[in-house]
Amino acid sequence: MTKQHDIAALIEQMAADLRQQIDIDDRTAMVGIHTGGVWIAEGLHRILDIQEPLGVLDISFYRDDFTRIGMNPQVKPSQLPFTLDDRDIILVDDVLHTGRTIRAAMNELFDYGRPASILLATLVERSGRELPIEANVVGLAMELAPGEQVKLSGPEPLALEVRSGT
Repeated sequence: MTKQHDIAALIEQMAADLRQQIDIDDRTAMVGIHTGGVWIAEGLHRILDIQEPLGVLDISFYRDDFTRIGMNPQVKPSQLPFTLDDRDIILVDDVLHTGRTIRAAMNELFDYGRPASILLATLVERSGRELPIEANVVGLAMELAPGEQVKLSGPEPLALEVRSGT
């Protein structure tokens, strides 16, 4: 099932929502979760004109299912070119589903420092949460059947694809 979504318009709306929730200043930094979260974060970072460089997290080693899924051959190091201590962090991911990716990302962030706050922005928030994690800013909410998945493809063009898990 493919329904076209205007990803650029969703990112613009997310940026507007972020401006209402946080004062963007020199203490603000943005971190995207590899890979889709980084693609969304790049757009938000540019629109919001955040001065710090964009940070990138690869949470592969922080996943709670690491021993079950094995090593991802595409693991890349995280890049946080700023100190996290006492900063307001905007954490960005493409799809919020179970909450486990966000939990892993926050664990990794706290290994780098102690932010003043973390605000979560996701392009898609879908049904099926397993942990009590909620996004502060959401581009699109989706109700999907248990066997369905939503995936962001990119980087150019960005597109959402919903498919059956079978």
